[in-house]
Order: sequence, then C-alpha cells, then structure tokens
Amino acid sequence: MQGKKQYSEKLFSHFQLSERVPKENFYRKLRDQLDLKFLYQATSQLYGGTGNPSIDPVVFFKLMLVGYLENITSDRKLIEHCSMRMDILFFIGYDIDEELPWHSTVSRTRQLYDEKLFEELFSKVFTLCVESGLVSGHTQAVDSAYIKANASMDSIEKKIPAQEIRDFLNESEKENLPVRQAGFTPLRKAKENKASDEQKTISSTEKELQELDTRNKRFEEKKIEQHGSKVEKTFQSFSNQTHYSPTDPDARISTKPGKPRQLNYLCSMSVDTAKGVISHVQADFADKKDSRYTMDIATKTKNELKKNNFILENILADTGYSSGINYHELEKENITAYIPTSGVYKHEREGFIYNKEEDYFTCRNNKKIIHKKTYTNKAGGLMKSYRSSVKDCRGCPFKKECIGEKAQAKKFELSFYQEEYERAYNRQQTKHFKRMVKLRHGTIEPVFGSLINYYGLRKVNVKGKVGAHKCMLMSAIAYNLKKLMKFYQRKRNSSVIAMQGELCTFAKTLFYGFISFDIPHPDFALTKR
Repeated sequence: MQGKKQYSEKLFSHFQLSERVPKENFYRKLRDQLDLKFLYQATSQLYGGTGNPSIDPVVFFKLMLVGYLENITSDRKLIEHCSMRMDILFFIGYDIDEELPWHSTVSRTRQLYDEKLFEELFSKVFTLCVESGLVSGHTQAVDSAYIKANASMDSIEKKIPAQEIRDFLNESEKENLPVRQAGFTPLRKAKENKASDEQKTISSTEKELQELDTRNKRFEEKKIEQHGSKVEKTFQSFSNQTHYSPTDPDARISTKPGKPRQLNYLCSMSVDTAKGVISHVQADFADKKDSRYTMDIATKTKNELKKNNFILENILADTGYSSGINYHELEKENITAYIPTSGVYKHEREGFIYNKEEDYFTCRNNKKIIHKKTYTNKAGGLMKSYRSSVKDCRGCPFKKECIGEKAQAKKFELSFYQEEYERAYNRQQTKHFKRMVKLRHGTIEPVFGSLINYYGLRKVNVKGKVGAHKCMLMSAIAYNLKKLMKFYQRKRNSSVIAMQGELCTFAKTLFYGFISFDIPHPDFALTKR
C-alpha cells in the first residue's frame, strides 16, 4: 500500500534540543569543552544596574565563533543561519522557539567590547591548546598577508596639501602629482567622511612628492608603451601619500605583483611549528614593510608563550623581515633568527679588504677607505658611511673601473649592524637553516590559506584597525578551537582502539589458556580407580 504523508502543525508539542543533537556533534562537544563564564566578570563594568538587559556576553562570543567556524562574514546572514541549525541553537543556549538577537545588536556589541577582551579569549583558547600538548613553544614561524578592508577604491579621495607644501606647489613650475590630478573626484562619493584632519592632510615632504611624481610618470609611460595611447586618458595613480579612504581611513592602498591595487590591512601572525597552533595574531597598516613589525610580533609572541611557561628560542621568517636592527634585537633577547638576509646586503666587496679592528677598507691600490660618519637613512636604518680621499683616487690606475670617470672618491654605505648581518648570512649557509625554511613553508602558509578561505578572513567586515584586529583574533580563535577539537577526537578514538586491542588480547589469552589446559577425561578417571 502506498503511503502518503499528511502534514499538520501541532498546537502543542514536546521537543528538547538536547535529545535531538547527536552526542558526536561538533558544537555539542565544543559546548562541553569551552568555558566562557569569565566573560561575565570581564564585561561587568560596561553595563549599568538599570535598563533593558543586553545580549549575554557568552552568547555574543559564541555567535562570533559560529560565524568564523561557518565562514560567514555578514552578521545578518549569521543570525539567519543560526536560526535554522538545531546544533548551533543548542551551542549558544537558545531553544528552538526563542528569538535570536538582532544582527545590529551583534554589530554594536562588537564595537562596545575592547580588543583586550578578544585578546584574553585568544589567550584562554591558546592555553587549552598548550594543556592538551599541541604546542612546543620553542620555535615559531612568522609571516603576514594582506586582508581586504571593508572599503572600496571607488570612494577614495585626494588629501589636502599642507600650507607650506601648497605654497611650494604654486611657486614650482614643474608638473607634479597633486597639480596633475587637480579636479580628481571619486567614482563613488562616501556618505560620511570618517577621516580626521590629520588623515586628510598630506604629511609627505616636497622631495617625497616629487619622487612619487617621477615614479608615476615613468609608470605611465611604460603603460602607454604596453597598451597604447588609450591608457593615457584613463591613467590614475593612487598612493597613500596623496589619497585616503573616507569610509575607512585606517585602510591602506597596497597590492601584490600581478594584482590590482585595493584597500587592505596587514595580518601578521606567528604559528607554533609543532602542530600549527596560532600563537599570536595582529592587525597592522598595509603600507609598511614587514621588517617594521618584526620585533613587535616577536615581543608579543614571547609574552604569550611566557604565560604558559615556554621560552621562545627560534623565529622563522622570510626575507621581508630581514634588517640589521631586527637581527641585533633578537640576539639581545637570545632568540635565533632563521631569516634570510635581504638583497641589499653584500657579504663581500670584490677588491676590498675590511679591517675589523680599526674599521676601514683597503682597496687594490693599498689605500684606505675610512669610516666618516654614522647616520639614519630614509627607511629608519642606521648606516655607516665610508669614504676614500680624493688625493688617493686621483692617480689610481684602477680609478675608471672602480669609481668611474665623474666620481672623485670611492664611497661605501654599510649597515651599522654589519656583524649581525654576517652571523645571519653564515647561518643561512647551513643545512639546518634550509630545513628550517622548509619547516616555515609547511607550517604557516597552510594556516593563512585556511583562515582566508575557510575561517572568514577573506575580507574584514568592520571599519578601522581595531575592528580588523578583533576579526583576526576571532578567526584565529576559531582555527585553534577546531584544531583542538580534532585532537580530542583523535585522542578519544585512539583510546577506544587501544582499549579494544587490550580486550582482544585478554580474550585471546583466555581462549588459548583454556584450550591448552590439560583436563582429564572422565573415562580415564574411572579406570584409574
């Protein structure tokens, strides 16, 4: 007989989520393992004693975790998604007929809570990973990646020159960037300009603006050569020196080779090399070099590990984190830096011999190039300047091939931390260093790929550097929790397998013991009497 289901809603029904959610469900197990009661005391000072009750802090952070675990970056979609999942409702402590908080409440609460609270939650989860044995602590891999900001390039506006720069530009006869782009209007005007007066004003010097204009002219000429004269009309050069985003002033214009320019934040992260647990994450401005943040990352990672009784011994990073001051400071902290030296560094200078004790070079003509001064360059690096005398170079037989026809004397510019560079270079030649490079590739790059593609970090859904930092912390927390829960599951499975193996061994022993035991036959016993 063919069955036909007729649906009619019941007026009353008995339903319990705890009975419907399977025991092996991820969110059910996470609810049992994750204790967030400390949030009540940590957020108590933010609320008064009267008025309507706010969203539960524990519920808020659980909703945030669900968003990053499910790769949902929209608060509106997050609430909609949670309302249709029984296991998530059970995880956050809501019944099936209870109304969830409004998505705008989630957004406002995220702004209300300080980033230190998010960092405290990250530390709690990291400690759980340490206690489970997932962290070794002594070696950390460091890297960074651009994360798209919640702002469009179509809305960027031109900065206003400072008064002295404006006077210079009016008096100058040379064509420069701000004059060439006078009359520039954004493709999409922002509804509200959130930038401060300082962020709207050009802070670059006259020389820097002229250098920027020269580079843009060369870039424009190269583009015209490649794509024809049509590019000349549509060419627009955007720089953080001359443009800003009115919707998110903290976002910076940046790009990767072969990709278009966009507004980004820089996500800097350190990962433990034992099992790939994230030990530190932070949001930085995307217009600075990685080497500017090396010591900041190292110090914060060291402090996080120190809370869990670990000592940071090794840091693995790529060439972008290389600089003399970083090598020097890491050595002071007794941290070995497995960071390749940058292309600017030269291990040897052909034809010149260095005298370390008296700090001078000797050329092929047996003349001295002595240390003249120590200064700070544009990038903030401490440099040492070496010069030969004009008299020594005037009659030198190697002058033409050494300094050319126009120069009068030989000049050297070396890093003040040349000895630290030397030690890093010598370390770079060892087999152990090459193994550490492979270890870094296999540790941190898969983590970044997972965060961007599966843990909601493809784009920041808030405004400002502080908000971006909160998003990166929550993404890292979700990643560490997922890794922790998988470890618990594997440990539980291995315990069950081991127990089954012990039972099988016991059963086999018992069985073979019975069949090998010599039991006399009844007939034999009768005959013996």
